[in-house]
Parts: sequence; C-alpha cells; structure tokens
Amino acid sequence: MTGDKTYNVLFLCTGNSARSIMAEAILNRAGAGRFKAFSAGSNPRGEIHPYTADFLRNQNYPLETLRSKNWDEFGKPDAPQMDFVFTVCDDAANETCPVWPGQPMTAHWGVPDPAAVEGSEAEKRFAFADAFRMLNTRIGILVNLPIHGLDRLALQQRLDDIAGSAKSAEPA
Repeated sequence: MTGDKTYNVLFLCTGNSARSIMAEAILNRAGAGRFKAFSAGSNPRGEIHPYTADFLRNQNYPLETLRSKNWDEFGKPDAPQMDFVFTVCDDAANETCPVWPGQPMTAHWGVPDPAAVEGSEAEKRFAFADAFRMLNTRIGILVNLPIHGLDRLALQQRLDDIAGSAKSAEPA
C-alpha cells in the first residue's frame, strides 16, 4: 500500500444503525482525507438509531451523508473498491459476506450493541457513548498505523491486534 493513497474502509454491522454508522462518522473525521469511510448492514434497519444521531449531533459530526444501507451496495462492480472491511458486531462477523472487489483486508472489531441495552434512559445513552469511545479508540490506532511501511502480513496482524489492544487501553 502506498503512502499518498486514500484508503476506502467499510464498517459492517447487522442493522447499520448505530456502531457501523458511528465508525463511519469517526473515521471520516479522524482520517482527515487519508481514509474514506463507509458503512453498511447485512439486514439494515433503514434508519439511523435516534440515540446514534443524537450522540453524533452533540459531538458536531455531520449527519447529512449518513444513512442505513445494505451491504450489497458495496459488492456491486461500480461500488468503491475497499481497502479494509471491519465488522463491528458479532452477528455480521459470523455471516457470509459478499465477495468484496479487490480483496480488502478484513478484521473483526466487535463492540457490544448499544441498541440492545435495556434500562433507564441514562443507561441506554451511556451505552451509545461507550460504543463510540471504543470505536474512537480503535480508529485512532488505525489512522496512526504506518500502513505504507507494513507488508500485508504485518498489517493484518496489526489490524487484528487493534481490537485487543484497544480493549486493554479501555477502563475496566
């Protein structure tokens, strides 16, 4: 991979309404033109979860380009060719994904589903903030990897390690 390339990254989840949407927003900001992020779901909910939209809006992320969509959009011949594909939920990681043109590098960065949390309003909103924090930590590591200086095997190991190293950096 070259140093002046813009890397296309696809974040996958099942519903494409919370975690993968957050990851898309985070990387498009943190990637600062070096990365172009997309997101999709195997069974998209068709809308961004209201707590995801609230959280991102409160963090001054633009929402205009974000939408819940099917991952089939990215398996088409005219779709952007992905360099990286990350699953952020266990369900999507266990599903048979479409064949991605260009054979992108893949890794699983599982994050608990904040939309599945039951409890008070504060507990639910905390779950979304926590998912955002985990994704932000991992994406922060990704954007700082010396991608162009790593061979494919070493890069794959670093991508796989991000989920584990980010967990160890997170408070217990």
